[in-house]
Amino acid sequence: MLEGEDKVRMVHTRGFNPNYHSEETISEALAKELAPHVPVDAVSEIWYYGSGCWDPDRKEVIARPLRRLFPRATVHIEHDLLGAARATCGNEPGIACILGTGSNSCLYDGRREVDNVTNLGFLLGDEGSGSHLGKELLRCWFYRELPTHLAEELEAMVPGGRKEVLDHIYRDEAPAVYLASFARFLGTHQQDPSVRKLVMGCFDEFLVRHVCKYEGHDRLPVHFVGSVAWHFRELLQAALAARGLKPGVIDHKPIDRLVHYHRRVQSPSGMSSDI
Repeated sequence: MLEGEDKVRMVHTRGFNPNYHSEETISEALAKELAPHVPVDAVSEIWYYGSGCWDPDRKEVIARPLRRLFPRATVHIEHDLLGAARATCGNEPGIACILGTGSNSCLYDGRREVDNVTNLGFLLGDEGSGSHLGKELLRCWFYRELPTHLAEELEAMVPGGRKEVLDHIYRDEAPAVYLASFARFLGTHQQDPSVRKLVMGCFDEFLVRHVCKYEGHDRLPVHFVGSVAWHFRELLQAALAARGLKPGVIDHKPIDRLVHYHRRVQSPSGMSSDI
């Protein structure tokens, strides 16, 4: 929350996705986790960037609870990809990418998204994401392609073996999150040659299938946000260099940069037309 010119109040709540959370769930969470810490009647404008907010109907699932809680505020709901672009590119052209549990990217002209290679989700896409890394690791394990020492560590981590893994993937409510949890294992073995090859292969697939499809990809900076991009930043930079791409910002959580963006474009009458 921006208070005046130089004061920021940080309040943490759970994340919301209109594809998985109902208005009632969102309203209850906001009432418990946000309202007690914010002067509701003093809030005049809200900018929300979130996953799943890619069309008007889904945006309204988030907007309506916020309007009820903050009746005096103008509410803006945007996709998290635009938030990533504004945080990393600011007012300059660039390519903004998200590498977390899932993945996404866009071409940004300094004001808005102008191109987006389709995101197909973890079953068909999400190249370079945590779920993709986990999927590739499990394939290598079960197809007997991992070095012995890594296979033995995984066997100790997952004593139920194939059955345990497949039960999580095909019976759990959030299989992508389960797959992405194996990225931590890869993160602790980043110096292992087989792990480096696996991770860089996933990143290269993301670059080829997404980043390299954008006009100007060979000259524009390529920015990244998300836990996977951050924790594997050395390998990500190596993958960018191998393709001759220009590395940009790599940030874990872009909220500070996004706050800076909104402060920079603020005018006495509110957000400028650049937003």
